[in-house]
Amino acid sequence: MAHVQIVNPEGLHRPRGYSHGTKIPAGSSFLFIAGQVAWDVQGRLVGGESFTTQFDRALENLLEVVRASGGKPEGVVSLTLFVTNKDEYLAQIKAVGECYRARMGKHFPAMTLVEVKSLLEEGAKVEIQGIAVL
Repeated sequence: MAHVQIVNPEGLHRPRGYSHGTKIPAGSSFLFIAGQVAWDVQGRLVGGESFTTQFDRALENLLEVVRASGGKPEGVVSLTLFVTNKDEYLAQIKAVGECYRARMGKHFPAMTLVEVKSLLEEGAKVEIQGIAVL
């Protein structure tokens, strides 16, 4: 796996739970990961009404793609989180953070959170898209 360098310039506020940027060496292989929701192996949405449970499963699904490609969580350089309710995300931020750290440790790539009206999968509350370096 290529060495990922976290970029948090002193001229910007100190980020919490994400990084302002990530830098990788030239010639690295990239993995572009499609948006993942809380599907189980049969394609059924799991987690019901629990935002945290859906987040945890969606992140695990994304990491499954990374691992299947020979990568590791530390190789994730960018995540985009699409949520249907920003307030629900913020209300559960502590539990979401615990799920995140259980799967990603203290590796915080560049991240963006976007509130959307709805997601393609009926009942999905969160979809996570990513880029990783292998």
